[in-house]
Amino acid sequence: MNRFLTPAMLPLIVGGLGLLVIVIGVVIFMMRRSRGGEMGQRLSEFAGRAPEEQPTANPRQALERIDKVVSKSKQGSSVARDLARADVKLTVAEFYLAKLGAAAIGSVVGIYLGRASAVAMFAVALVGAVIFSFIPNYYLGNRSKKRLVAFNGQLGDTITMMANALRGGYSFLQCLDMVSKEAPYPVNTEFRRIVQEVGLGRSTEEALSNLQRRVPSEDLDLLITAVNIQMEVGGNLAQILDTIGHTIRERVRIKGEIGTLTAQGRISAWVITALPVGLAIFISVVNPAYMAPIFIFGMPPDAWCCLPVASMVMIVIGFFVIMKIMDIEV
Repeated sequence: MNRFLTPAMLPLIVGGLGLLVIVIGVVIFMMRRSRGGEMGQRLSEFAGRAPEEQPTANPRQALERIDKVVSKSKQGSSVARDLARADVKLTVAEFYLAKLGAAAIGSVVGIYLGRASAVAMFAVALVGAVIFSFIPNYYLGNRSKKRLVAFNGQLGDTITMMANALRGGYSFLQCLDMVSKEAPYPVNTEFRRIVQEVGLGRSTEEALSNLQRRVPSEDLDLLITAVNIQMEVGGNLAQILDTIGHTIRERVRIKGEIGTLTAQGRISAWVITALPVGLAIFISVVNPAYMAPIFIFGMPPDAWCCLPVASMVMIVIGFFVIMKIMDIEV
């Protein structure tokens, strides 16, 4: 390993990984551009215009086949669901390419931080690739969480708007269409999809069920359950929506108060977790030789492995314990 992983090989390795990141970016750009061309071709066919001639060797078809195969797997379907919940306009294959590019960037960062020795370069590059590969997943989860919080915060006022429209003589589908035009994002986007699905032939129950899969909200589940029951047995839907809207607004208020009271504990968890990691990275950048003995075989035995791994495991466990304590369900 020492023969191939030396500080002299650092520019070559970084250049190769950088080229890999560029290739992945070009492939994602080609996939998205080809998708736009395919949509234009379909619109041209519906409009009666002659379709443009496509080259015989089209990489789009191969990329589409890869995306179909990946999407059919269990993990691929889970990723597709997360992409829909986060409202990220990427396919499953594009998302995995983004993860591969992030892993390559993490390897470059790890090689730079561990440039003091060959073992450190390999170990830190591997850890960096693993950590950076989860950045797209973290982005999806964070975006989905923010979108869900925004949706729940607007749902109470949206339900009140629907109740007032029902009293004014609107039908339920007209209420959904009104919300899709007047409500802010992300409520308007999700309700617009309901109207579009019903317009394409799906029943209202199926469209609402699809909404529940895209937005896993307990408050939304309460609304959908009430609407489905009212469609089966009848009743004053406007009055039911008023009661549900009041309940949802009170729940959102209580969650906001709890979030304020537990904010200090959550910030402490992030600070305590990031402090040792950030200090180790800073020392590695300023003085690589100071951190090199941790990754060198010698005395004490196996310290190069046990010390960093045990430290990271304990830091991660402490972070999740603090976050679990601060997680109060309403």
